[in-house]
Amino acid sequence: MHIPIFVRVLFVLAVLGGAWLLMSRGVTAPERVMTDYKNVTYSIDGQPVTLVNGRAESPAAPGSATKVVTQYWGNEATGDLNSDGVPDVAFLLTQDSGGSGTFYYATAAIKTDDGYRGTDAVLLGDRIAPQTTEIRDGKLLVNYADRAPGEPMTARPSEGKSLWLKLNTTTMQFGIVVQNFEGESDLTKGGYCTPDQRKVDVCTQDYKPVCALVQVQCIKAPCNPVEETFSNSCTACKNPLVSSYLMGACK
Repeated sequence: MHIPIFVRVLFVLAVLGGAWLLMSRGVTAPERVMTDYKNVTYSIDGQPVTLVNGRAESPAAPGSATKVVTQYWGNEATGDLNSDGVPDVAFLLTQDSGGSGTFYYATAAIKTDDGYRGTDAVLLGDRIAPQTTEIRDGKLLVNYADRAPGEPMTARPSEGKSLWLKLNTTTMQFGIVVQNFEGESDLTKGGYCTPDQRKVDVCTQDYKPVCALVQVQCIKAPCNPVEETFSNSCTACKNPLVSSYLMGACK
């Protein structure tokens, strides 16, 4: 049976129109939801970094042709980091400022009703060897290999390290959680600054020194936090630039 050409053209247009309609109604929406945290703003060394498809670029300095490139690296882990019963996503980022270093950061995207909210990123080190990332009992565990103290950067990372992090949902910053010999969290040996510690008006004069990580004003990335000794945890956490601390003076 001969089918007129205009009928065939109408049929093809109908097929193409239907395909377009299905796509416009969100057939690909599940994929967009899964990768949404790759299009979120995170904080790195105190500076906001907005990823677009897992990547961000910015000038290393005003007018400079050199770019600071931040990108999603991987090692995803899912679990509840803010005790709301909803799975969040943790992963690693890398940042390259045009030199020889590649700096690795651990961060997370907290699931909300509107999508994801990025957290502060925690520096792991320069040219480390990431291993695994896990979320256990509301804490983020990052395992990686680094160089031993005194080894040159040309040495292959071979010293295993494990970093336990606890999210402060008020500041969206991670604090270091010290593990005791039984593997249980022992916050008496250090931890992250809590909202209650921030609210204290006057600290006691007790000398129980702590070594705190203090964020510095970032002029050129990477801007690593510096260690500073405070007389006690109260005076440390009154400093808004301090996120976490360990008991004892800095070495």
